[in-house]
Amino acid sequence: MDVLADALAAMRTGRTRSARTEVRAPWGLRFPEVGGATFHVVLEGECWLLPPDAGDAVRLGPGDAVFLRHGSPMSLADDPATPLTDFVPGDWDPGQTIGRVEIEGPGPRTLLLCGAYPLGRARPHPLMAELPDLVHLPCSPADQPALHAAIGLLSTELDVRRPGRDGIVPALVDALLLYILRCWLADRSAAEARGAGRPGWATALTDPAVGPALEAIHAEPSRAWTVEELGACGGLSRSAFAQRFTSLVGTPPLTYLTWWRMTAAGRLLLSGDAPLRVVAEQVGYSAEFAFAKAFKREYGIAPGRYRRSAEAPSG
Repeated sequence: MDVLADALAAMRTGRTRSARTEVRAPWGLRFPEVGGATFHVVLEGECWLLPPDAGDAVRLGPGDAVFLRHGSPMSLADDPATPLTDFVPGDWDPGQTIGRVEIEGPGPRTLLLCGAYPLGRARPHPLMAELPDLVHLPCSPADQPALHAAIGLLSTELDVRRPGRDGIVPALVDALLLYILRCWLADRSAAEARGAGRPGWATALTDPAVGPALEAIHAEPSRAWTVEELGACGGLSRSAFAQRFTSLVGTPPLTYLTWWRMTAAGRLLLSGDAPLRVVAEQVGYSAEFAFAKAFKREYGIAPGRYRRSAEAPSG
């Protein structure tokens, strides 16, 4: 089981929406805060990123990707001094996932892909909590070949409308998030290996002992795992594994197991109509009462009410 993809799937609350943004200088776009996470990719040309905290402007070149974990407000412009206007995509048709923004001008052309990933904030996966608010990945073909290839495909598909584009682009945009996070995790893991920061999830996912244990938990959340069994996945004794897992993940192994079980249960409750007894069994509880008690302790609401409530937190 792919822990990173699984964690993102658990947080997803809807379909990703994006806009093909073609602008010619002078131009400046102000992006409001949105729920979930946002992203911007420079497909062609260049521009400046203007952070929301009045920090230094960042120059973005072809292939550069920017990811904002909290969907914070920010701006993009051809020049830091250019006046800003609000980013307003064209009319959206029902079910449409790709919009358009065009700004005419006498200057150089820049093609962007701007959008939002619908990721719930009520129950974020802990690996997402380690991300900085803003991730900027310069897309060097040598350093990030997969990310560079994905951005190249997006640029090709968005530049000319061809049959199948409406199916290809959303899939590529969803894959783009995994590429961005994979690149950030790889950079972070390398920094942690050099002693730059305390090891965390970036190291945990590739750790020879903790990584296999996490994959086992995500693959079989219903199994009655013991610390000894999880340690054996990576060839460590119970005590050595428990210490290493807690150090990297931030919680003891069985605490994380329970957290993931309840996360999976929340997703099952909102995405289907299986009886509570069946949901309980799928996440490792033979007794519906014990499951309901654990669920309420985690979410603050009984599982039946969670399913029925339109105001239920995303999970």
